Amino acid sequence: MNEIIPAAPGTPDKPYFGIDIPLMRLLGLQPVHMEEGLCRTRLPANPNVVNSRGDVHGGTLMAVLDFTLSGAARSHAPLETGVITIDMSTHFLSAARGELTFEARIMRRGAKIAFCEGEARDATGTLCCVARASFKLVKLVGGD
Repeated sequence: MNEIIPAAPGTPDKPYFGIDIPLMRLLGLQPVHMEEGLCRTRLPANPNVVNSRGDVHGGTLMAVLDFTLSGAARSHAPLETGVITIDMSTHFLSAARGELTFEARIMRRGAKIAFCEGEARDATGTLCCVARASFKLVKLVGGD
């Protein structure tokens, strides 16, 4: 059975599955769930992250997907493993509006590289964006 990691292990200054990501705090991202091979996050509606049409900006979607995908990549040992994004491909399928949920999964993880896929959905369940990424896995120095 997979170990379930609390949404925010550690201290309030490391809210993102045991690490702190200032950009995610700025965007208002909320950690939801992590277990081995899976990561979920939530982005509440925020007028500061939209484009001129009022849709969530593509750069915001890409940044949150990158973080959520990386969460899946390090989900086997989130307090000991960091990641470096090697490559990410994103496809925008529909306008993203309001509150969004993100889910990412491991496709394959080796000793040094992880391949992940993920998606963003709006509150109605509409698929807004999909992404695939590869990550270099690195041991966190002084990880706690």
